Amino acid sequence: MLIAEMNWMQVEEYLENDDRAVVPLGSTEQHAYLSLLVDAIIPERLAREVADPLGIPVFPVMPYGLSPYFSAFPGTVTLRVETYARVIRDVLDSLTRAGFKRIVLLNGHGGNAPAGSVALEWMADHPGHQVKLHNWWIAPRTLEKIREIDPVGSHASWMENFRLSGMWRRRRPRRRSRTGGLDGRSPADLGGGRHGGKHWRGPGGGGQAGDLRGPGCPARTRHG
Repeated sequence: MLIAEMNWMQVEEYLENDDRAVVPLGSTEQHAYLSLLVDAIIPERLAREVADPLGIPVFPVMPYGLSPYFSAFPGTVTLRVETYARVIRDVLDSLTRAGFKRIVLLNGHGGNAPAGSVALEWMADHPGHQVKLHNWWIAPRTLEKIREIDPVGSHASWMENFRLSGMWRRRRPRRRSRTGGLDGRSPADLGGGRHGGKHWRGPGGGGQAGDLRGPGCPARTRHG
């Protein structure tokens, strides 16, 4: 059930019998021709599908994360690590004051990894509470299926689009060259924003424009 569909009295009633909650963690960043909110849409949808049968409330997805390496792409929003850590702590503090003691941070963006360290530190300060950071793309059965289909499926490739099939049917925009990233590189320098996958590599597939291997670029096997 969604917190967006509950009032405070219903949450209070829920907490009389249960103390679990799910908080999806997302990001607003370029995903080539996919939505800038891919990393927010996927964890929010997964949280709903998993938690709803169990009657566990799902809080709104956190739409901003850590994406400094994509700052050259228009529409990308990134937080400082210090800011992000403080937001995670404030969210956990708020939930525990309400009575939640078992919390899953369902993460949709690899760059949000520091949330895991924040959760460990926070638990040390709050005995009796459990916080788990779960990265959906490395769940054992999910990772097994990804490797079975294409071992290099990653950022903005098929593996982030399969849950969005049919949602985006707009005309592909013509890409323009821009500058302005934190490191001075343009989207063209970064290859358009995709991290591999056999569904676009090869002749005519754009592979030569999408290979992000190079100095300062995230590893191709890292989801983001």
